[in-house]
Amino acid sequence: MARARLRRPSWRRPGLRNQVVLWFGLLGFALSVLLAVVVWVLLSRFLATEQESTALTETSANATAIQRGLQASEQDIDGLLAGLPAADGRTAALLRWSGDWHATPSGLDPSSVLPDDLLSTVEGGRPAQSRVSVDGTTQLAVALPLSRPDDVYVELYSLSSLNRVLLLLAVSLVAGVVLTTALGLAVGRAAGRRALRPLASVTRSAAAIAGGDLGARLEAGDDPDLMELATSFNRTAEALQRRVEADTRFAADVSHELRTPLTTMLNSMDLLQARRSELPEALREPLELLAGELERFRRLVLDLLEISRDSSSDADDQGAREIVVIGDLVRYAADTAAGRPVTVVDDDVADVLVRADKRRLERVIANLVDNAESHGGGVVAVRVALGAESGSGVRVEVDDGGPGVPADRRERIFERFARDGVSGGRDGRGVGLGLAIVARHVQWHGGTVSVVDRPGGGARFVVDLPVVRSSSAGWRP
Repeated sequence: MARARLRRPSWRRPGLRNQVVLWFGLLGFALSVLLAVVVWVLLSRFLATEQESTALTETSANATAIQRGLQASEQDIDGLLAGLPAADGRTAALLRWSGDWHATPSGLDPSSVLPDDLLSTVEGGRPAQSRVSVDGTTQLAVALPLSRPDDVYVELYSLSSLNRVLLLLAVSLVAGVVLTTALGLAVGRAAGRRALRPLASVTRSAAAIAGGDLGARLEAGDDPDLMELATSFNRTAEALQRRVEADTRFAADVSHELRTPLTTMLNSMDLLQARRSELPEALREPLELLAGELERFRRLVLDLLEISRDSSSDADDQGAREIVVIGDLVRYAADTAAGRPVTVVDDDVADVLVRADKRRLERVIANLVDNAESHGGGVVAVRVALGAESGSGVRVEVDDGGPGVPADRRERIFERFARDGVSGGRDGRGVGLGLAIVARHVQWHGGTVSVVDRPGGGARFVVDLPVVRSSSAGWRP
């Protein structure tokens, strides 16, 4: 029986901005906790010391008064205890005189309240303090020796007031920690946003360059720390733009130079094909091979011319755009490329208008149909319908009967000269420019192109274009 593999939990490292926020929050939390601990230790000790000092002072004064009263008369000990002045927090007074305990309020058992170590310390002639439990509450016991060795005076003080102050202090410190941590997170968020704002500009500029806008540049501003970054980025972008423009001019020059010899070779091939029956049998097969390669060469030159012309034109130029009826244009281009009726136009998009360059849009449809015919087992259908969201645009779907496109190659398929059996033919044939031209022209129209699996098998190329409005007027083939 095969052992099941344990899947490791996926952990995604936070981004740089979130790391800045996290570090600010942790810093605020650590500092506030440290400050809270220091404040708690110092204040709690101070308050406890003040409580004990006050209790000791009051107990000492009362012990002196009791002793003087006893020297005058030992008849009314309980009266002496009851006549002590009121004191904040005092709950009981106990006196051991001549071996007998007296307490106020009465009924308090000293043997169950006072610990032995407290009494032994006082019997040794030294004052003592201790926390004791009385009826489930913690109280402070202050014991003082009197003039005779066995005589002891004890007062009990409630710690409820001190406990309430300490609880309020603890709540305040915890709230301070929470607020400081939240403030640290807020400051970290603001600092991260401000510090990473130039990075966002770099990201936008890099995305613009990757999308074909080679003129995108960074604003250096007056920040000396960013000027070097902006200068290096702009210098790299300018070098890339010059390289792309040089490559484009080179491809255009080469393509134009190849048109004349290509035309001569095509005319010669037509002449040889016309006299094919007069040629020896041994030359007919090489002639067919040569004709196929020459046709492939012709497509390469045309595609290079299309790429160079598209790259050299202004992407924002609206002069080539006009209002067209998308259903009629797609039907004309697709049926012509396939050599048979393959287009279905939904009724709700029959009169939808698109602002487009007819030549480029026809080339998009023709290239997709040709790709399906040559490398996708033949075009199954071309459908024009509303976009994925109603009113968001118009969608053109080109279905083929081939094996489909693997999910990991669906982005690479639209790259130039992608010859891994994807672009330019899923069987490895072709020059790898047809779908690149499709992606370029669709982007020029402000749309998107993608490939998905067709229900029932095969590939479905989807082109989404923005619409102008619905009307019965527009371009007709």
